[in-house]
Amino acid sequence: MSSGQTKVVAFGGGHGLAATLTALRDVTPEITAIVTVADNGGSSGKIRDEFNFLPPGDLRMALAALCSADSWGQNWAQIIQHRFTSAGPLNGHALGNLLMAALWDSSDDLVAGIDRVGELLKIVGRVLPMSLDPLDIEGVFTIGGGEAVIRGQIEVATAKGKLHSLRLLPQNPRVTPQALQAISGADWLTFGPGSWFSSVMPHFLLPDLANAITASPAKKIMIFNLPEPDGADEFAGSTPEEHLELVLAHAPDFKIDIAIADPAILSQGNGLATLVAKYGGELIVRDVAKNSDRNHHDAAKMSSVFSHIFGPTLLK
Repeated sequence: MSSGQTKVVAFGGGHGLAATLTALRDVTPEITAIVTVADNGGSSGKIRDEFNFLPPGDLRMALAALCSADSWGQNWAQIIQHRFTSAGPLNGHALGNLLMAALWDSSDDLVAGIDRVGELLKIVGRVLPMSLDPLDIEGVFTIGGGEAVIRGQIEVATAKGKLHSLRLLPQNPRVTPQALQAISGADWLTFGPGSWFSSVMPHFLLPDLANAITASPAKKIMIFNLPEPDGADEFAGSTPEEHLELVLAHAPDFKIDIAIADPAILSQGNGLATLVAKYGGELIVRDVAKNSDRNHHDAAKMSSVFSHIFGPTLLK
């Protein structure tokens, strides 16, 4: 990769991070994805329970998103995303999850295993876990007039109540050293979109990682979620203001340079712009939703926004 390109570190997990990575892939080859490792459901949960490995699902999705746009990359992206359908124990498992589990089972070097998959897929950039330990998320909610402690990524993401606080378990997990190295050399850091409690917030809950993010001289971009589809199970917070306030409640020294919001999420008035400005940032309002699905970000539209933001730094 050319050292003259803009270096971007993207934080998140799941479909939200995948959307950001797909957009960034067309803007710069110097991408590092730092991925949450708290998934406790589906194929990832089964692998985690049986082997105590990192949950591979969000890592797999990031790898697929960074596959090149040529036929090799897109064919492999489809292959590693393939899920088995059967009446047996393989039902629901994704091939990419099993591939990573096989590499981890043959070596203690988790990052090397992910890098080997990346080399096979010929991805643009690199994918890293935020921690070398599988994590759990625990939230304190007010539900039905009482306080409840909810544990687990799926459980926290779908809790129907007012969130008061979040924490990671174990409380002092090992941050991935290569993630800290990527942050130290980055020009830009991006956060979101995605499941706010379970994909975005964990990066601000691991102390060593949060400190590196806060201290980094890189410019920081917050990408707010689009409206949730009708009937969605996941509680995403009422407003983008609440999401930003939640980040700042757990990382009070965090400063924003740019925030990206689709017009559909803005309430009347300038509340979000005022709040973003309070923490040092500029709000950019752009149509970033897919034309056919207004609940998900459009990679081409996001690429255009990133190109505009990075500007001359693309050839820095």
